[in-house]
Amino acid sequence: MELNTDLPNPLHPQSGYDGLYRPPLWLRGGHTQSILPTFFRDVSLDPSAEERLPTGDGDELSLDWHRRGRRRAVIITHGLEGHKRRHYMLGMARMALAMGWDAVTWNMRSCGDEMNKLARYYHSGSTDDLHRVVSHVLTQGYESVALVGFSMGGNITLLYLSEQGETADPRLAGGVGISVPCDLAGSAEVLAKPSRRVYMRRFIRDLAKKIRYKSDQFPHLFDPSGVEQIRTFKEFDQRYTAPVHGFDSAEDYWARCSSLPRLRGITTPALLLNARNDPFLSDQCFPESPATLGPAVEVCYPEWGGHVGFMDRNSDGFYWSERRVAAFLKRFD
Repeated sequence: MELNTDLPNPLHPQSGYDGLYRPPLWLRGGHTQSILPTFFRDVSLDPSAEERLPTGDGDELSLDWHRRGRRRAVIITHGLEGHKRRHYMLGMARMALAMGWDAVTWNMRSCGDEMNKLARYYHSGSTDDLHRVVSHVLTQGYESVALVGFSMGGNITLLYLSEQGETADPRLAGGVGISVPCDLAGSAEVLAKPSRRVYMRRFIRDLAKKIRYKSDQFPHLFDPSGVEQIRTFKEFDQRYTAPVHGFDSAEDYWARCSSLPRLRGITTPALLLNARNDPFLSDQCFPESPATLGPAVEVCYPEWGGHVGFMDRNSDGFYWSERRVAAFLKRFD
């Protein structure tokens, strides 16, 4: 693999990377790691091109291409209420470029600055749109494509790899899920705790805006009355996500879209990277049994890192999670 000499090497010996995560004492709190990057990380990386990808059912997906003329590409998927230009998305794209891969970041339906046209939006099992992106990127002549997903996007990534199974395109090299709520029911229960209220308030605030917009588009499907009173994912998913997307209930949605029971169906190399102190994850989000994981899934559960955190102190600007994914990509040299 030819490294991009315009960017520092994430795995350079001077980075101190040895596969272990040892943040300083003041960075070891799960909430600290989950919150600080949102406010203080700034990654400057402009796309080389933007594209609208038709979905075939009347919607479009927004893609940002970060092209350097490489033979390989990394497709990066955001988390709940995220978008293609969040700091963690651009940080991972920057790492991919440094490692000699092109990168593609994309918005799930209804995310970013523009609402989608259909009643459906996105959810934790939206593998159909990821498949559209993967298929489209493969038409561009790449020899290999890898996937990286954050949080909800990580669940979608692992679920997609499981669905592809042995029928996966041989050019699909593998994938990584970071801070993955692979047990959706358990993680919803964790986030319903009073100690997680700061996160739920933000999620529900953003989701409520979406519901009010959707109610203008489709008043017969979306009733926004009282949406601001919702306090948990169970209430939100029961009232909106499940009926709009064809699930019987919130529990049915979680059961059918959790990647945990489907990890053993993955046949391409995969990595599940979850911090033990992630305030979003249930105990079940740290599977270790070979019977659950299957032979293709590797796990990495550092004690610290929070939710989509893994902050690093080095001056090259890479976070530890980006170095860990760089090490994963290096196996495809």
